[in-house]
Amino acid sequence: MTATQLQIGPHTVTPPVVLAPMAGITNAPFRTLCRQFAEGDGWGSGGYPPGDRGSGGKGLFVSEMITTRALVERDAKTMRLIHFDGTEKPRSIQLYGVDPATVGKAVRMIVDEDLADHIDLNFGCPVPKVTRKGGGSALPYKRHLLRSILREAVTGAGSLPVTMKMRKGIDDDHITYLDAGRIAVEEGVTAIALHGRTAAQHYGGEADWEAIARLKETVPEIPVLGNGDIWSADDALRMMRRTGCDGVVVGRGCLGRPWLFGDLVAAFEGGGAPARPTLREVAAVMRRHAELLAQWLEDEERGVIDFRKHVAWYTKGFSVGSEMRKRLAITSSLDELDALLGELDLDQGWPPGADGPRGRTSGRNRVVLPDGWLNDPYDCAGVSADAELDTSGG
Repeated sequence: MTATQLQIGPHTVTPPVVLAPMAGITNAPFRTLCRQFAEGDGWGSGGYPPGDRGSGGKGLFVSEMITTRALVERDAKTMRLIHFDGTEKPRSIQLYGVDPATVGKAVRMIVDEDLADHIDLNFGCPVPKVTRKGGGSALPYKRHLLRSILREAVTGAGSLPVTMKMRKGIDDDHITYLDAGRIAVEEGVTAIALHGRTAAQHYGGEADWEAIARLKETVPEIPVLGNGDIWSADDALRMMRRTGCDGVVVGRGCLGRPWLFGDLVAAFEGGGAPARPTLREVAAVMRRHAELLAQWLEDEERGVIDFRKHVAWYTKGFSVGSEMRKRLAITSSLDELDALLGELDLDQGWPPGADGPRGRTSGRNRVVLPDGWLNDPYDCAGVSADAELDTSGG
């Protein structure tokens, strides 16, 4: 397949591949790894620090989800999360907010202080502690509130492109994505990403790619990106052929697989077979990931502890053993991590069980919502500021 490009305002994204924002995952170190693989530098990254090589302009890599209230209040953790090194171009921030005025303030702050080049809005989070407050994937049901938030964001952004990510709806009886898509177009949103699941599905079952196709038919004026069940480069190509979408958003598919972005670039550029690393190569990436986290946090112990959650994803399918996985998941220094990685059978080839779903897969039968939320799809009452919690999903 020949290379395809995606236009996000003034930014040309080639190939049309976007890293989905994931809380605690898509921080600067993980984005660095993904970008390096997209550029073809990942396997030979050695020990160079982030910032030593250019971005190469391949793909778009979005920050962790940032709550607008925390940004406006200049929360210390949030200010660290929105930091981009000099090689990240365009700088892409995803915002989550429920109050139009606060969203507007956050967007204007980003513009006035030159904090990013692209703003994405999250309306896809299915986490109960968010939806019970009317936020995340519950919010598009309230059409007027959605419109108000989008209007404030687009107005405040000026020349910066504003995009949005959403789900199909709350559940099969309360589908919102087509209405939300038209509202987005009317309010000047530049592109829309659709996760082909409802909030009730959470991450269970199969993503509905046909919904992505229907959204593209409904909003032909702007790019539509598909999200859901992209575990390989071939999945991305199939989604685009089947749905006619303009690009793909990859979330859980890159957990423990940052080299997936190298596979995606090769596939869109008509390259060869995807990478099938040995455990030795995977271990080197694990070590590099932990090192980058330690550098970013300016604390080796904190960096290695933060890395622990990635161990199971990186080692999936390999003959590592449950006891060794447990030991790897309680490391607290790079030396300790090195020693344990050195005990592995590093000559193992890529195992058959290493592909496929990773991360959260369980579904949910009921979405927790504010009392009376479904009574009126236009009444905006009931959304409070405490819906802005530091969480993610979508």
